[in-house]
Amino acid sequence: MTAPLEEVARKVRQWLAYADEDVLLAQHGLTLAERAPLRLVAYHAQQGAEKCLKGLLVWRGVDFPYTHNIARLLELVADSGGGDDSLAEAVTLTPFAITTRYPGEDADVEWAEAEQAIAIAERVRDIVRQMLAAENLPSVV
Repeated sequence: MTAPLEEVARKVRQWLAYADEDVLLAQHGLTLAERAPLRLVAYHAQQGAEKCLKGLLVWRGVDFPYTHNIARLLELVADSGGGDDSLAEAVTLTPFAITTRYPGEDADVEWAEAEQAIAIAERVRDIVRQMLAAENLPSVV
């Protein structure tokens, strides 16, 4: 691997590591049972999915806006070499990026929604890692 490619691979692995931390934090949040901050669980699940998609875009050399709009990121993924149709469900996470963080914008998140958000983030992570492995990024699976 050439030096510039090694640097790109390092950056992608950073994006994935940050995504893993967000998903881990979301999963851990549910262990708090009745005290679980469900809005933050959903937020971190959204962040995990978003960072995985951004890591894929970095690998593909695509400049992306610093947006929380997963639909926009999926468009960029599709335009840059294709995606996986099962990534489409990730768009349901977009509202958790804003409405769960700010008073007055907040929406209640139910337990089932938080669990579903984590499950979607985990699937996005797995699919993106498989895509990156198929695109010859070493050490991602």
